[in-house]
Amino acid sequence: MMKLYSGDLSPYSAKVRMQIYAKGIEDIELAAPPGFPQAGFSKVSPIARIPALDLGDEVIAESEVISEYLEEVYPTPPLLGASPRERARIRTISRIADIYVMNNIFMCIPQGRRSTRSDAVRDLLTGQTARGVRTLEHYLDGSGFAVGGALTLADCTLVPALFLVENVTPTFDVPDPLQEAPKVGAYWRQIQENPIAARVLVELHRGLEERRELMRKAGA
Repeated sequence: MMKLYSGDLSPYSAKVRMQIYAKGIEDIELAAPPGFPQAGFSKVSPIARIPALDLGDEVIAESEVISEYLEEVYPTPPLLGASPRERARIRTISRIADIYVMNNIFMCIPQGRRSTRSDAVRDLLTGQTARGVRTLEHYLDGSGFAVGGALTLADCTLVPALFLVENVTPTFDVPDPLQEAPKVGAYWRQIQENPIAARVLVELHRGLEERRELMRKAGA
C-alpha cells in the first residue's frame, strides 16, 4: 500500500488529498510525516517537505509531480481534461494558484507579525499574490468549477490556495485580493459547496485551529 505523508494545514498536501478523494482512491494510507518539520523527515524524503508519496521502494516528492503520477496510475475518473487545450488550461490554473498565489502567501507569512514586519516586503509579496488572483479571472470559465464544469486538478490546487487567501492574507493588513476578482470570488463561494472541496476545507480549518492553539500556548 502506498502512503501519503501530509498535514492538515499544508495546502500542497490538501491539493493531493483532494485528488485522492475525488478519484475515490482507497489504497493510499494518509500518514503524519515522521520527524517533520525537523530534519528527521529528510531520512524519508530528501526534500524534507510534505506531501511525499511513499511507494515502498521510492518516495515521490512535490505535489505537482505526485498529482501527475496519481493521474497516470489512477486514470479514472480523469481530472486532467479531455483534450490537449483543456489540459493546458487546467495546468495553467494549477500553476498560477501554486506559484503566484500559494507561494507568495507562504513567503509573506513572517510579515503577519506587526512587530517585525517589513512593509516593503509585505507589499511586494501581497502585490504578487493579488496579481495572481486577478490573473485567474482570465482563465476561470464561470461554470462553478475551474474548467469544463467538472472537478479537475485545477480545483484541487485552487481550493487550498483560496483558503490561504481568505484565512491568511488578513493577517498582513492588506485589502482582500478577491475584491478585485469577482469571478474568482464567485468561484470560491460555489466550490465550497462541493462535497470533495468541503471535506478538504474541514481538514484545512482543523489544521489552522491547531496551529493557532499552539501559537496561543506559546504566547501564554
